[in-house]
Amino acid sequence: MGFKMGIVGLPNVGKSTLFNALTRTAAAQAANFPFCTIEPNVGEVAVPDPRLDKLAAIAGSKQIIPTRMTFVDIAGLVKGASKGEGLGNQFLANIREVDAIAHVLRCFEDGDVTHVEGRVDPVADADTIETELMLADLESIEKRRANLVRKLKGSDKEAQQQDRLLAAAQEVLESGRPARLVEVAEEDQRAWKTLQLLTTKPVLYVCNVGEAEAAEGNEHSARVAEMAAAQGNAHVIISAQIEEEISQLDDDEAQMFLEEMGLQEAGLDRLIRAGYDLLHLETYFTVGPKEARAWTIRTGTSAPRAAGVIHGDFEKGFIRAETIAYDDFVTLGGEQAAKEAGKMRAEGKGYIVKDGDVLHFLFNT
Repeated sequence: MGFKMGIVGLPNVGKSTLFNALTRTAAAQAANFPFCTIEPNVGEVAVPDPRLDKLAAIAGSKQIIPTRMTFVDIAGLVKGASKGEGLGNQFLANIREVDAIAHVLRCFEDGDVTHVEGRVDPVADADTIETELMLADLESIEKRRANLVRKLKGSDKEAQQQDRLLAAAQEVLESGRPARLVEVAEEDQRAWKTLQLLTTKPVLYVCNVGEAEAAEGNEHSARVAEMAAAQGNAHVIISAQIEEEISQLDDDEAQMFLEEMGLQEAGLDRLIRAGYDLLHLETYFTVGPKEARAWTIRTGTSAPRAAGVIHGDFEKGFIRAETIAYDDFVTLGGEQAAKEAGKMRAEGKGYIVKDGDVLHFLFNT
């Protein structure tokens, strides 16, 4: 199950520097998880999770395979992108293909790095991109509703539902707000997702600050934090310059460098985890002597569907899931001890998998 996060931003905000740091960090990860370059601007990175290492140590697993997230470095945007300015059309097409947006905002002062608008104002930058996405959505909605007219005359129920949802989105967008603020009923969720409106994508604001401000941020990042909170979005503070330097060091050197900078962990780890949380993702584990592996699921996933992430046959022939909570597995010292202590449960098709569950699936072939 792959999840994509698109990295967007105006020119010269540090977007490419951040992506380059991500790619180098990924390339330096364990040999059993090589960095995967699907296209020049697409890369996969491991989601940091110390729980996986603990499970592997207890089980004596020969291989550790983390779950992963795909990052897409999307072409820089300028005003007028919704009308095809710059690389606008390519930008908008790439946005449609991602699950969430990591919006890099310039929160640093540097006279040597020219800002496309001639000033440092991350909130205004965020508004520029949001506006372009809203304009693109409005144009798309108008075209779609015009194309539905014939079907609506024929009382097509699917067309009626689609037009109703498009009208709701149009009303919100025309009031200057993104389509993610539309209240969608449970029975409309599937149809809503198929609309693929750009402003329904969840947003993570990435505040790119100077090296000296990486630990606490600055007045620019504080304004972004306030904006994000008001919108119900998330934000992280990162110095792309520091991340690029760290990506070229080995683990010990990187840790020393972080300590010198007063940082507890790399900003990229926070970025990856924040993206994971933003998409409402969870992790379950399969553990054995051969490998300890993390698997990504959405929050609220049933046991059969979680099994299907490994292989479709697991979901089709699902019988039950032998389940041990992470804390029980670690505290008791492994599968056998947990079983003897009565902490292994047999869960059926209705079980909703919890974050950290250690699972073994039984299925019919």
